[in-house]
Amino acid sequence: MTASTTFSVALFNETATARLMADLALLVGPGDVITLSGDLGAGKTAAARAMIRYLADDEMLEVPSPTFTLVQGYELPPFAVLHADLYRVEDEGELEEIGLSPLPEATLALIEWPERAPSALPPDRIDIALTHRPALGSTARAADITGYGKAAAQVARLKALREFLETSGYMDATRRRMNGDASTRSYARLVRDDGIVILMNFPKRPDGAAIYNGKSYSAAVHLAEDVRPFVAIDDGLRALGISAPAIHHSDLDHGFLITEDFGSEGVIEGDPPRPIAERYEAATDALATLHGRALPEILPLPGHDDYAIPVFDRDALLIEIGLMPEWYLPDRDAPLSEEKRAEFFAMWRALLERPLAAPKTWVLRDYHSPNLIWLADRTGIARVGVIDFQDTVLGPRSYDVVSLLQDARIDVPESLELTLLSRYIKVRRAGDAGFDPAGFAELYAIMSAQRNTRLLGTFARLDRRDGKPHYLRHQPRIWTYLQRSLAHPSLAHMRDWYLANVPPPKG
Repeated sequence: MTASTTFSVALFNETATARLMADLALLVGPGDVITLSGDLGAGKTAAARAMIRYLADDEMLEVPSPTFTLVQGYELPPFAVLHADLYRVEDEGELEEIGLSPLPEATLALIEWPERAPSALPPDRIDIALTHRPALGSTARAADITGYGKAAAQVARLKALREFLETSGYMDATRRRMNGDASTRSYARLVRDDGIVILMNFPKRPDGAAIYNGKSYSAAVHLAEDVRPFVAIDDGLRALGISAPAIHHSDLDHGFLITEDFGSEGVIEGDPPRPIAERYEAATDALATLHGRALPEILPLPGHDDYAIPVFDRDALLIEIGLMPEWYLPDRDAPLSEEKRAEFFAMWRALLERPLAAPKTWVLRDYHSPNLIWLADRTGIARVGVIDFQDTVLGPRSYDVVSLLQDARIDVPESLELTLLSRYIKVRRAGDAGFDPAGFAELYAIMSAQRNTRLLGTFARLDRRDGKPHYLRHQPRIWTYLQRSLAHPSLAHMRDWYLANVPPPKG
């Protein structure tokens, strides 16, 4: 028998229904199936409409009942949604004609009147049964939410999320969808009369295939497995005067946080977007200040074991670099022979000796424009809000400088890159007479080559494995940055090897 999990919710009005569906929307994605059952007028269409409007971030979006069209599709910002009404289906054979058998891939399906075609429903699904509750009010409903198969865990998580919101006092807040990222995390703004905060859903990372030295990719390169690293690094950054969001409420076991909302004013402007020099200068100063301090390698985590920041070791660096021959080169019809692959890794092992021997600091890893918020009401380096640092490792100081000055998602002119690199070096020298500018420039070039080699592979993987082709548009920019770094004299051999074996991206 298929495993299942059920819990019930009292919904006193359509606003309560909208909150429930917004909470569920945080936890589902393309490929999931949600059925809505109940008598006529029980609120099935209202529930589906609420979820679609939440995902669209448009309270006024026209969402008609599909009673007559049977199926209505929506291309929404996070993913495609299909809204179906099977009330008029008399034979399950009709489902193929209307595009419901099989259900389309990479689409969230919302299906009303599922009992009209029970054999067509997948074993892994969420059922929401709505019933009238006149004793609670004329518009009151009850929702019995059941998760079957793999969806049982989603329903259990929904129950935990609702309990977290209740305990923290935000159950009655209005939910506003926020854009996510390339991870499994999701976010919403919670709006109350006393202000706005951010709800973070940070589920434990599922283990991938153990194909990298007996570990999954995420484990091998030290990506955060759950929310605890975020909390530990957040507290550590704030103690150092770096603007990380204050955490107001937390459930570390389930991976839910309610944090300060920094707003949405970034460090870039225009179309196409370009850096705002003053803001990039402050972001550069923040890194130089951080790198000039002796930082702890173990951080306290109240109520839990202390958190030891992992080291960005040789294996992790090489596995990241390996994404390029694994994903990018096959896409460019240029797979490496075994001999060339051995040359590639031998070359990188030798080159990495220098950064591996360098003094280590906190490497935030994704210190670039999507994760930097401008806080105009603050002063100095506190004007730069940092929001993505859960994957922090101990590694070379040059890595985050590369992340900022060679932004993977926007063009940073070479003149500005060099100006900011000089600014960083000047701040470091002012605080440390022994700082070696030439040595740092070499480390900057090496870590630029490492990061941009990895990104060519990462973006190819996001396209081919994860169905996210929009990342491919960044590859020409990554290629440009890579050519800049390979121009350093210490990378001459690598430049020649790449020239002979690595074709540029399309476009």
